[in-house]
Amino acid sequence: MASLFSKIIAGEIPAYKVAEDDRFFAFLDIFPTAKGHTLVIPKKEVDYLFDLDEETYLGLHQFAKKVAEGLKKAVPCQKVGVMVLGLEVPHAHIHLVPMQSEHDLLNFSEKVKMTPEQFEEVRAAIANAIE
Repeated sequence: MASLFSKIIAGEIPAYKVAEDDRFFAFLDIFPTAKGHTLVIPKKEVDYLFDLDEETYLGLHQFAKKVAEGLKKAVPCQKVGVMVLGLEVPHAHIHLVPMQSEHDLLNFSEKVKMTPEQFEEVRAAIANAIE
């Protein structure tokens, strides 16, 4: 059965997409810990990040770097934090979180509430900032 993320990639479930190429996809986390919190995933459905083949693993990180650079331009922050976290969706993914302090990355229990309009505004800003 396709994972939730595979359904997002296929367009079966809506998402705030910020970037996509033939192998990878990036979209806003709908339960963000900070404004601009983005998930980066391979289109290939593999549960565990370290089970990805070498080419996909390295490509995912290169794609995440490109997204993080756009994210930092679009959302004022000191740095973009990177975290691999989550067991509920069996699809490898990387969290990119704009950080003003370590607290922004380390406290995933605190969520930022955003309206659909705010999500769309951030999505467009990030997508436009990715080169």
